[in-house]
Amino acid sequence: MVQRKQYMDKLIKMKDEKIIRVITGIRRCGKSTLLLLFQEYLKQSGVTGEQIISINFEDLQYENLWDYRKLNDYIIERLAKGKKTYVFLDEIQNVTEFQRTVDSLYIQDNIDVYITGSNAYLLSGELATLLTGRYIEINMLPLSFNEYYELKGGGNKRDVFTSFYLNGAFPQAAIIADDEVRSDYVRGIYNTVLLKDIVSRKKITDVELLESVTKFLFDNIGNIVSSNKIADSLTSYGRKTNSITVENYINALLEAYVLYKASRYDVKGKQHLKSLEKYYVSDISLRHIILGERGRDIGRILENIVYLELLRRGYDVRIGKVGDKEVDFVATDGERRNYIQIAASVLDPTTYEREITPLLGIKDHNPKYILTMDELPSGQDGIEQKNIVDWLLEK
Repeated sequence: MVQRKQYMDKLIKMKDEKIIRVITGIRRCGKSTLLLLFQEYLKQSGVTGEQIISINFEDLQYENLWDYRKLNDYIIERLAKGKKTYVFLDEIQNVTEFQRTVDSLYIQDNIDVYITGSNAYLLSGELATLLTGRYIEINMLPLSFNEYYELKGGGNKRDVFTSFYLNGAFPQAAIIADDEVRSDYVRGIYNTVLLKDIVSRKKITDVELLESVTKFLFDNIGNIVSSNKIADSLTSYGRKTNSITVENYINALLEAYVLYKASRYDVKGKQHLKSLEKYYVSDISLRHIILGERGRDIGRILENIVYLELLRRGYDVRIGKVGDKEVDFVATDGERRNYIQIAASVLDPTTYEREITPLLGIKDHNPKYILTMDELPSGQDGIEQKNIVDWLLEK
């Protein structure tokens, strides 16, 4: 089992603080496993079993607790006497008006609360209002390449990356050897997210249109798109719709963590732009399932992989506009920026010129990188070229 150290370190740092930990992310990215790992850490630190209350609301034995009053009573009755109790509520969005229970637990003494959910609405509406300043969100992604490499036991890093690139990084999928079984597993995640987290929750009646919007976005990761462009494109193919409906469907995909959005940033004007975003899929295996071999275009997949890794490393990631040119990513951490270009290879002089020109147009002294699959690192005018696999394995 991979220890998910990045997320564990965050939970350990926040242990016993008067704050609610909200762990979010797409289904099957490892949220439940993270809770179990943290519970084991607590036990090794001297916390007894009676001090831990753990409920997974996808387990039918807890269906009677889907009412917030019954859930609250259940927990209060089981609190450890005179000791801190650690309460773990997994996939809590299944509980009606769960925010009332969470708020009630927060005001109790000697309770540490941890909740997970597979939909961003957890942190919207009444919950956000009730818990303003009382919670910290930990957004969880499927395995990083570093974690995937560890799970595979190391070995030839290029071969392991090929597996990562082809099969994605849902933790359970990563240990399934049979290609057909793995594909069925990932397709099951996709169907569950679409039908349970989006169609059912948003009361969507035109499921076929939702799937068409999803397929369009998967096919255009790394391309600038707009709801108008998508609506016009689908209408031209006989799927009549409008930009408002498309916008609603995009927001639903974002809320279910199927997609992540990257807005644009004007590097020279130093301002955030509010239109023409790019979208990236939370795990590349979902794209493979929907697009098949057509989804194996290496440049877009590498861009998607780098984007997710930058999110894992805590960066605010945007698309860079440099005059009439574009930098793939402007990754900001506090006041420091990194400018990053991604290409499968820059051995061809024309490709190299295309990738480096926007970086040369940026006159500040922040780090600038070109990430490729080429084995020979090089650099020019302070711009460092790195191999993507090696970059992904950096600590």
